[in-house]
Amino acid sequence: MRRTLQRGATPAVLRLYDAKESERNYHTPKGTAVLLAMDEGDPAIIDAMMSVVAGEAAASGAERLDDSLVEHWLGRRNDVAALEELISGGLVVDTMEVSGPWAALPGIYAAGIEAIGSVAGTLSVSAHQSHSYTDGGCVYFTFAGKVPPEDRTAYHTALWEAGARAILAAGGSLSHHHGVGLGRGRFVADALGDAFSVLEAVKAALDPNGILNPGKLGLASPFGSAPEL
Repeated sequence: MRRTLQRGATPAVLRLYDAKESERNYHTPKGTAVLLAMDEGDPAIIDAMMSVVAGEAAASGAERLDDSLVEHWLGRRNDVAALEELISGGLVVDTMEVSGPWAALPGIYAAGIEAIGSVAGTLSVSAHQSHSYTDGGCVYFTFAGKVPPEDRTAYHTALWEAGARAILAAGGSLSHHHGVGLGRGRFVADALGDAFSVLEAVKAALDPNGILNPGKLGLASPFGSAPEL
C-alpha cells in the first residue's frame, strides 16, 4: 500500500505474520502467511519501493492480498481485547519479543516456536516479524497455556526458561523493545557473554554501594536476591 506523505503520518511498515497469526488476525485461509508492506513519501520513491516488494513476492510464488488488510492493521493494531478475554478465562498469556540479523531470523523463529510449544500446558504459540531494519528485525512471539491455578507461576517461569534460552542459542537477542526488567534479568549473563563482566565493572565503579536499581539486569545486589518472576 502507498500513500502520500502527511504530517504525523505512520512510518514505513513491513510485517510478516506466520500462518497461525494470519488466520487469527486476518481470517485468511489456513496455511497462509500474510506480509504487510506500507510506506509513505514521494510517490515516485514509493512506487519504486512497492515495485521491488511486488517483484520479490512474485518471485517467491506469493499472491497479492487485498489492501484492506493494511487498513485492518492500522485500525486494530493496539486492540488486545482478544488476549484479555483469554486471560479472563484462566489462561496464562504472554509475549516475548526479540531481534536478530535477517539470516538468523528463520532459525530464531523455529527455535522459539519449538521451545515454547514443548512446555507442558502450552495451547498455542505463534509469531510475527514486526519491526524491520536494514540489518535485521524483531520477532514477536505470542503464547497461551492452561494449567491449574497453583501451577501458573511455575508454568510461566518454564515458558521463559525454554523460550529465552532457545532463542539466545539460535543467535537472537534477549529483548527488542520491552526491555529486560526483573523477569529477564536471569538471562542477561548468557546474552552478554564475556561482556557481562564489563557491565559488572561499570556498575561497581559508578555505584560502589549498590543502591541504584539493585538486582536489575542480572547483577548482584547487596540487599539480597531479586524476586523470581
